Amino acid sequence: MGLAVWALIAYIGVIVVWSVVVKRGIGEAMIVGFVVVCAFGGPQFLEMVSVGLQAAFDQEIVFAALAFTFIGFLLASTGVIDRQVDILNSLLGRLRGGAGYVATVGSALFGAVAHSGSANAATMGSVAIPWMKRSNWPPHVAATVVAGNAGNGTVIPPSASFFILIGTATVAPFVVLDELLLAMFAAAGWCVLWRLIVIFVFVRRHKIGRVDAADILPFGRSFRSGWTSLLVFLGILIPVLVTLGPSGEAIGGVIGADAMEAISLIVWMPVLLLIFAVVLGWRRLPRGGRAWYAFVAKTAPRYRDIGATLVFAFAGGAVLTELGLADQLSAVLNGLNASPVVMSIIVAVMVVLVAGPLSSTATIATIGGIGFSVLMVSGVDPILAACVVLVAASTEGASPPGASAIYIATGIAQVNPVKTFVPLVVWYVLPILAIAALIGPGWLPVPH
Repeated sequence: MGLAVWALIAYIGVIVVWSVVVKRGIGEAMIVGFVVVCAFGGPQFLEMVSVGLQAAFDQEIVFAALAFTFIGFLLASTGVIDRQVDILNSLLGRLRGGAGYVATVGSALFGAVAHSGSANAATMGSVAIPWMKRSNWPPHVAATVVAGNAGNGTVIPPSASFFILIGTATVAPFVVLDELLLAMFAAAGWCVLWRLIVIFVFVRRHKIGRVDAADILPFGRSFRSGWTSLLVFLGILIPVLVTLGPSGEAIGGVIGADAMEAISLIVWMPVLLLIFAVVLGWRRLPRGGRAWYAFVAKTAPRYRDIGATLVFAFAGGAVLTELGLADQLSAVLNGLNASPVVMSIIVAVMVVLVAGPLSSTATIATIGGIGFSVLMVSGVDPILAACVVLVAASTEGASPPGASAIYIATGIAQVNPVKTFVPLVVWYVLPILAIAALIGPGWLPVPH
């Protein structure tokens, strides 16, 4: 194995030990990992540091991911998500186990605008778990559902993991943003469909009935009071319609190709989402300088970790690329002479194993570009290769024992986290891994 492969092994090992064994934050672990991987440059250590940091600070994606973090906090704090859940409850609450279906669909909606697995579990868990327990869901099953759904924050684009992958040097030349965006919506659809099937099975397995009628608002009432909360999705829809498909072509014909190229989805999605979030939650926003300071300060711990993770994830990935990791690791894996089917399974398993102790963003930054390159060399279409990596990484919310979403959900449900480990692996981790592996060879339809 080449020097870069050993650098990767050391990089992953240091991050895992620092975050899981030493129990320090993932942001700090990424910084230490970056220093270690730069050390493999020997006398060129400082040059490697410069290359890595330059690559990191050149990324628009860092802005987008940090903006999405604040947007998720804003939507939860101003009650926009609660109003969406009320509407879903009116539509689905009368089904057997309706609270589970609402938790799953609500998680997908929240995941579409706020792409943190832990935030997904905390937001939906605080609403759904008490409600599920009231409707006779066993507490450990309710926690399993919420933690298992947390991956919606990663798999539904445009997540931080999505941006990290398309910004990776080994991926960017082969993947067109709009094509991957459409493909990942389809891949995410398969994942959400599976999660709904799991709810159907759980409802019958645990003999769960309907929600008490007194807890369900009439649809007309919930829609009248909460329909404006759905407008937040215009923050995603408008940039997509402006830049993609027939509408994008029509607008491009009017304003010109140069102007169209200047419209960045990575920038405008979070900007518009933030505008809609502020407008929709205006009445519950702080008033006055001190109140705003306290409000914004609450998000500081999130930025400490995700900011450091993003910057040093890009930096570490750039240094590994500079050391020749893609070619060296591809040579190792391609020596297996595996078919696209087998290689899709191998890469998906590799990503899932790394995603167990790490966050999805750290996972994608660490091995996302490598897995993509290996899949491409084995004959997998570039768009499908990116989907395989992203879908597999979305298991991080449900992967015991390191996933923070598990402890958030079980804390809300007041159950022993260990009771959720086996169900999470059986019902969420392994099936999502299978979905990723089936997408690679094209056995599970995804547009590309």
